[in-house]
Amino acid sequence: MQRYRSKISGPLLDRIDLHVDVPAVPYEDLRQTRSEMDSTTMRARILQARQIQADRFAGRHFSLNAELDGAALEEFCALGEAEHRFLRQAVETLGLSARAYTRILRISRTIADLAQADSIGPDHLAEAINYRSMDREGAS
Repeated sequence: MQRYRSKISGPLLDRIDLHVDVPAVPYEDLRQTRSEMDSTTMRARILQARQIQADRFAGRHFSLNAELDGAALEEFCALGEAEHRFLRQAVETLGLSARAYTRILRISRTIADLAQADSIGPDHLAEAINYRSMDREGAS
């Protein structure tokens, strides 16, 4: 994986929102049909999060968290002191770029929307950082 990853430039990798390592699934797990959430429930949650975003951004030139930048990013992804400390530590420890920081904020806002949370919390930030796994590997 690291050899393949080394062929992708940092600036290109920064432009990919989610980096998720998907390990091989053991055969026994494939045979089981249990699931925490079915696709109908997942679809409903996603549509609800999209509606939250549409309502939040009504009358603006954008309609999705992925389109936030500049002042809109600061307004709609505002963090409290605890969240700032948490994100600062992650940025410094992992050596994240400014672009990765921005993407983490957007992803965190979407995770908060899926959870129907009014504000971004440390748990939303942590999940978003976990979706930037290639940033973490690049820092080591």
